[in-house]
Amino acid sequence: MIFIPATDARIAVVGRSATHDDNSIHFAYPGVSLNLATTASELTLHIQSSSEDSFIDVDVSGQPSQIVRVPADQSGVVIRTGNTGEAQTIRVTHRGETWHGLLSVSGLTLKDGELLAAPSLPERKMLVLGDSVTCGEAIERQASCKKDSSWWNARLSYGMLIGEALNAQVNLVCYGGRGLVRSWNGRTDELNLPDYAELAIASAENPIRWDHNRYTPDLILSAIGTNDFSEGIPEAEHYIETYLTLIERLHSLHPNATIAVTEGAILNGEKKTALQGYLQQIAQRSDVPVQVIPATWYPGDDCDAHPTKAQHAAMANDLAPVLRELMSW
Repeated sequence: MIFIPATDARIAVVGRSATHDDNSIHFAYPGVSLNLATTASELTLHIQSSSEDSFIDVDVSGQPSQIVRVPADQSGVVIRTGNTGEAQTIRVTHRGETWHGLLSVSGLTLKDGELLAAPSLPERKMLVLGDSVTCGEAIERQASCKKDSSWWNARLSYGMLIGEALNAQVNLVCYGGRGLVRSWNGRTDELNLPDYAELAIASAENPIRWDHNRYTPDLILSAIGTNDFSEGIPEAEHYIETYLTLIERLHSLHPNATIAVTEGAILNGEKKTALQGYLQQIAQRSDVPVQVIPATWYPGDDCDAHPTKAQHAAMANDLAPVLRELMSW
């Protein structure tokens, strides 16, 4: 049995994470993935969550994807490759959100094989900012409509699907219930987008800052606003000025990135019209070029107001051609 620490260069991490002194990595945003190649017939991923509500997808080349609950203890997750000595690629993807639990990975233990060089990743890079829709909330809902954290699947969210269509890495930086200036319940004292955009771990109790030098996006897509409008239309000037400040910050961090904004899929009626108007004013007043991309309304279903899995696919189909043309990809 061979132990490989999580910081080994042969484990490619996509998404925001934090490294601790013991060579463990920690993450909480949805869509964070570990990517590796191995000839081992079996490996144990030494992963645990701060709760019992965290799930991962395990994808082994040539096999159906498996959903696995992350243990809250140190028992880890066993991954069997069915390998006969040939190289297999493995991708482990965090399905849920920060508030479901904080995940830590100390490393891997290999059986009957070795860890190979990390799989190659797309050179293009996207950063997708948003709320619960961007996080993939309730995508895989069940007929019982009894909601639980297994319904989340960031891998099938519109942002990740756009990344697949455009052959780009994707970092999801999103938090359910949050907005640009206020949360769904009108609170302004929680972490909203300008706050958590700066974080690797968006925990109110123990936030960890993100080193923006670790990931340089070519394209930044911001889909925020639904929760700001939950309790009514927010005051225009404050909203617009806050968004302009965020755009200036993003541009200062990534001056070569193209920035696009959209109102998202849930808002409709006068609220949708109001946010679209705010975004147009932002684009007109910004010193930084901003592309406004209108969104189609996708109302979820009788079970949940969040877009369904099929609707996320439709959202990706709406946005990917526009972004491809914008980026000349």
